[in-house]
Amino acid sequence: MKNTAAATDSGRAHTGGSSSLSLFDDLPREAREPLGPGAFVLPGFALPFVNELLPAIDAVAGRAPFRHLVTPGGFTMSVALTNCGALGWTSDRRGYRYSATDPDTGLPWPPMPASFARLAREAAGAAGFENFAPDACLVNRYAPGARLSLHQDKDERDHGAPIVSVSLGMPAVFLFGGLARGDKAARVPLAHGDVVVWGGEDRLRYHGVLPLKEAPHPLLSQLGPIRINLTFRKAA
Repeated sequence: MKNTAAATDSGRAHTGGSSSLSLFDDLPREAREPLGPGAFVLPGFALPFVNELLPAIDAVAGRAPFRHLVTPGGFTMSVALTNCGALGWTSDRRGYRYSATDPDTGLPWPPMPASFARLAREAAGAAGFENFAPDACLVNRYAPGARLSLHQDKDERDHGAPIVSVSLGMPAVFLFGGLARGDKAARVPLAHGDVVVWGGEDRLRYHGVLPLKEAPHPLLSQLGPIRINLTFRKAA
């Protein structure tokens, strides 16, 4: 994977690519946009972490390469993924599950980088969920056209902990629905550095991502036309 970049989306402009806090003095770290009683967008929250996240993502992918999983129904996912942390989410014809080992190698998943855990903990705290300690991070890579259909994150044993989702690279439209698949889903534009946190009564809401549209961003030559999403969970 190449390095990431800033992007603009739906009138919100975030400039990043550096971990220097001085670049973001005008961005209130406590700023949050509510999606529900326990769900918030934190615009640009991940920008100060970017220079730490990028080499960490490369290191994770070097030990556990991105792959396209197969669903129990035989569908090949358009989003490529890998994992880090004590547990990793995986899928095949036997079902969805968490595993302590990479099924491709039989080895433990790469440890969760300290920068990942710190970002997840601070973002969760900014959304009102203190002491979040994720044991799993799903790393998704979206190419143009890749999408994520509406689903619930319900394979985790602990539904009391929130989900923390970090967007890097190209902008995307996040779908945030209700507790039933047929509920109308809000369309939430996400730009590079945005973080979404949902928990409490919103923890099991359906969510997804519309097909990714190719869009330029300042570090396109380094990252390429992709979006990286880090999803932190307390699985066990």
